[in-house]
Amino acid sequence: MVCVHSCYSKSMETWFLLTLCGAFLQNLRSLLQRKITDNLSINGASFVRFLFAIPFALLICLFSVDSFSGVSEQFFSYVVLAGIAQIVGTSCLISAVVRGNFSVGTTLSKTEAAQAALFGLVVLGDGVSISIALGISVSLLGVIFLSANVDELLSRLSRRALVLGLVSGTGFAIAAVCFRGASLSIDGGTFFERAAITVLSAVTFQSIIMGVYLIVREPGELGNVFENWKMSSVIGGVGMFASLCWFSAMTLNSAAIVRAVGQVELLFTLATTIFWFKEKMRLLQLVGMCLIVGGIWLLV
Repeated sequence: MVCVHSCYSKSMETWFLLTLCGAFLQNLRSLLQRKITDNLSINGASFVRFLFAIPFALLICLFSVDSFSGVSEQFFSYVVLAGIAQIVGTSCLISAVVRGNFSVGTTLSKTEAAQAALFGLVVLGDGVSISIALGISVSLLGVIFLSANVDELLSRLSRRALVLGLVSGTGFAIAAVCFRGASLSIDGGTFFERAAITVLSAVTFQSIIMGVYLIVREPGELGNVFENWKMSSVIGGVGMFASLCWFSAMTLNSAAIVRAVGQVELLFTLATTIFWFKEKMRLLQLVGMCLIVGGIWLLV
């Protein structure tokens, strides 16, 4: 009995620490992607996250995966759906923080945990407890606080930025659930090995999709991407390790719980907003952020 409790505590500590690392790295990646939009388009900035993550993900798999025995069709179905959803979420998030306030745009994307609960209810038939319903309600109230007095906030947050932030949350919610499904569908291997394989498969697929899109719709953007290879490599590396942390944590625990704990990213975001971008946070925005975070924590 003592052994079981010890093993569970160790597992809990592992996913919790991985979640904290993932949140910190994700905030750093978002900051770098915002900076690189000075030289790249929104889609170009999204593309570098995936393309330049491939070498890092490949090295991780080569040196850490020993017991890989193949993947199923179910795995690829999950990866494709999650990959597309994450592309949409990433592009919308970057566009939201470029068009509006960095902290508010990121906060709106954090409605993903509440949206994941609704997604699970509608698509998977997951039951909704009183605490989950309350969490969703509080989170939505937070969004209302953030979007109240729109005319007053237009200088920092447009209606378009508001919608983009919410859509990014939807994309990330679908992606989180499907990436967890992909990782769990792999037979054998440790949680880290399954997460590493999922990350490599995801960024490879996403690079192909976005690469084709840029060739067709923004043909000159690929040249700009490779001209900015130094910053792009940093973004790719940071993004890959953030994803590896998230996927590892979600292999050990449910996507909803991991993403809820990951709301600590908002603290990093707030610090970035104040100390880096010198953006002032209004009381109404702070109340909205607190309500969203509180609502998401109630979902746990």
